[in-house]
Amino acid sequence: MKPLILASASPQRKNLMKLLKLPFVIKKSGAEEISRIKSTVAALVKENALIKARDVARQVSDGIVIGADTVVYARGKLVLKPKSLAEAKKNLKMLMSAPHWVYTGIAVIDARTKRTRVAYDKTKIFMTPLTDAEIDRYHREVPPMDKAGGFDIEGRGGLFIPKIEGCYFNVVGLPVAKLAQMLKEFGVHAL
Repeated sequence: MKPLILASASPQRKNLMKLLKLPFVIKKSGAEEISRIKSTVAALVKENALIKARDVARQVSDGIVIGADTVVYARGKLVLKPKSLAEAKKNLKMLMSAPHWVYTGIAVIDARTKRTRVAYDKTKIFMTPLTDAEIDRYHREVPPMDKAGGFDIEGRGGLFIPKIEGCYFNVVGLPVAKLAQMLKEFGVHAL
């Protein structure tokens, strides 16, 4: 089997890759992401995933490279990783006011043949509003700066996310069922 290479240093994606029970290595992409929507949110996350996967695929001679990009979309705008605690709090309050979407783009590239497959997934999130004090306590326990939207569903954030519509793992950062199907096209079988 060709080696699997995850083009991400995300601890969440690393943990999700382990669910596949396939050996993989991590090689972080240094490519610059696009941070504004040109056409659709789906196109944005697919393009960013492809940028990351291509960057790493150029650096290796063989292997199946997996790139991913996750964003939160609410009220007609992207809610990216916050740059400050104040921004994280403001964003979380806005996300709690109405359902929103988490999009993840996935790109899979065979580094030797350059064969490429790109897809995306989206999940609708419903949150229970928290008080300012509860948000502050949450952010003390769960640093928001490295998370799209500034929250985690797999940890303490799950306490205020009563419902989702779509793939749970997509919200964490990598829709593993979709990835497993994509990998099959490259001759890699998780089951």
